[in-house]
This record gives sequence, structure tokens and C-alpha cells, in this order.
Amino acid sequence: MAAMTPTAPDVTPESAARAAARPTTPARTRRRPRVWRGLVLGLGGAYFLVPLIASFVFTVHTPGQGVSFEAYTALLSADGFTQSLLLSLGLAAATIALALLLAVPALVAVRLGAPRLRPVVEVMCMLPLVVPPIALVTGISTVLRWGPDHLSRTPLYQTFIAVQNEDFPFVLVLAYTVMALPFVYRSLDAGLRAVDVPTLVEAARNCGASWPYVMLRVILPNLRSSLAGAAFLTLALVLGEFTIASILGFRPFAVWIVSISGAQARMSVAVSLLSLVITWLLLLVLSRAGTAQTGTPGAPRTSRKES
Repeated sequence: MAAMTPTAPDVTPESAARAAARPTTPARTRRRPRVWRGLVLGLGGAYFLVPLIASFVFTVHTPGQGVSFEAYTALLSADGFTQSLLLSLGLAAATIALALLLAVPALVAVRLGAPRLRPVVEVMCMLPLVVPPIALVTGISTVLRWGPDHLSRTPLYQTFIAVQNEDFPFVLVLAYTVMALPFVYRSLDAGLRAVDVPTLVEAARNCGASWPYVMLRVILPNLRSSLAGAAFLTLALVLGEFTIASILGFRPFAVWIVSISGAQARMSVAVSLLSLVITWLLLLVLSRAGTAQTGTPGAPRTSRKES
């Protein structure tokens, strides 16, 4: 046994002195900030901020008259401002709800039961990127004109009339949902790839959980960031979309901004800046909702100690 035991190497005073004389290097060295990084960030910030600052100066400064905020104070009393803004926000909320309601169950079902159909679903969801919005709205308008003429004696006639209601045109929600599918799919697919969905579902089902409980309390909390990202992109798309709403004859916020640009240039620029601020605030709320820390589903809660 003694012969098999390895012996430590002999340490001589000379080797110990050489080891002590060696300069020690820190484990991690801090990298000095490079100049070109700051230059790139500065150029990027100027690219976005300079046009916004110039637009703001244009709205508040009148040559020969000084500074005036009349363009912003007149927004609240402008004809159609409140109605168009509320309409766009309502369309955005309905589009987000419909897109997630269609995409989440479909992608979860494909991941659990039919993984081979994933390429097919991906191609179908990516088709709106290939079809231009002008072609999409041309097909929608053709169907809307064809429906009342050929379905006037059927119950579907009232459906064609209802989806074109000017107070809330649901046909825009359907069109925006199709346009948002690529972004919703990419966001949800990335979230599902990062989560072991089959294991979570199997564990929940073995514990006696129903399918609605599994979807609401097990899968959706793990997809919080992906859901917020999908809502983030859909909201930005709906608030900035102009082509489809303009051709179909509706007047959401983006169309209203363009309609007043010819008569009231300063107000149109002011409302454009205001729309950017509103969009940024809404996107900030969605991003905070997606990164909010929540307890792990099923984790035991710690109770306070009784005094």
C-alpha cells in the first residue's frame, strides 16, 4: 500500500523563492472602453434624436413670433383626435388578443403532438411577409364588395355589414392579425424552444391538472417574456399601419395624422411626436410586464413568522 501511494514532489527553498517572485496576474482584467464604441453610440443616438428635436422645434417656434405651444394645446380640441386614438388602441388590443389566442394553442399543440408539422406552420405564419399589404387589402376589398351582392339573402349578409362598422371595424383586426402572425410566431417559437414543454405538461397532467389549468398556470407563466414580445411588436404594427385602413376607408390614428397634415402642418408634426411618446410608453409597460419577476408555479410560499 505504501508503494502505491503517490508522493508529493520535493519542494526546495530555491523553487519556493522562484514561485514567490513570479508576478501574480488578476483572474479577470477589466477592459478599457474603446473610443469607437462611444462614437457609434453617439452617431446612433444623433440619428434618432436630431430629427425628433428638429420636429419639436418646428412645432413650438414660429419665425417672428417666438415660442408657442399652441400646436400641442389645440390637440385635445382637434376634430377626430380622441376618437382616432381610442380606435387605434382598441384595434391594437383586439389584434393582440386574437393573434395570441390563435397562435399559442396552435404552437403548443404542434410542439406536443405533431413536431413534424412545425415547418408547415412556420411557412404559413411567414407568408404575410411575402404578400405585400397592398395585395392583401385588394383581396379584402374584393371580398367585401362581393359578399353583399351574392349573400344578401343569407345570414352572412349581416356579418359582412357588422365587420365594416365604422365605430369598430373588425375587418381591420382580421387584417392586422394576419400581418402580425410572423412576429407573433417568432416570439412564441423562441419561448417554446427555451422551455421543456412536454415535461411540464406531463408533470402537471400526472398531478391531476386539467388542460385549461395547464395552459393558464403552467405554460403561459413560462412564456411571459415571449407573450410580451409578441404584444410589443403587434402594438407597434397596429399603431403605425396606414395602407390597409386608408384604402378600406377607415380612420384610425395613423390615417387621421395624414389627413390633417395638409391643412395644419404644425399640428400634424406635434401629434406625430405625441404618438411616438404614447407608443414608447405603451411599449415600456409591455416590456416591464414581460420582465416582471413572478414566483415559480407550484413553488411553496413562505409564510411570515408569528411574533
